[in-house]
Amino acid sequence: MSASKIGKVTHYYDKIGVAVVELTKGIKVGDNIRFERGGEKLFEQEVKSMQVEHKEVKNAKKGDDIGLKSDQEVKEGAEVFKI
Repeated sequence: MSASKIGKVTHYYDKIGVAVVELTKGIKVGDNIRFERGGEKLFEQEVKSMQVEHKEVKNAKKGDDIGLKSDQEVKEGAEVFKI
């Protein structure tokens, strides 16, 4: 399975379990993603919902900052890959 980097985590809201991801490539609901930090694979999940500027969206494009419900806690600086 090849993975391509699509962005990185710039903030994590632990109380609500949401990661803010700065995108370098597009993403859509239903995509499978993986979080990595320092080359270590953290976890994988399906994109179930995301927001841009507090609005629910199905697609996000390069340059967007998205809010993404995260299955586990993830630290700032973690890289996000589409798998």
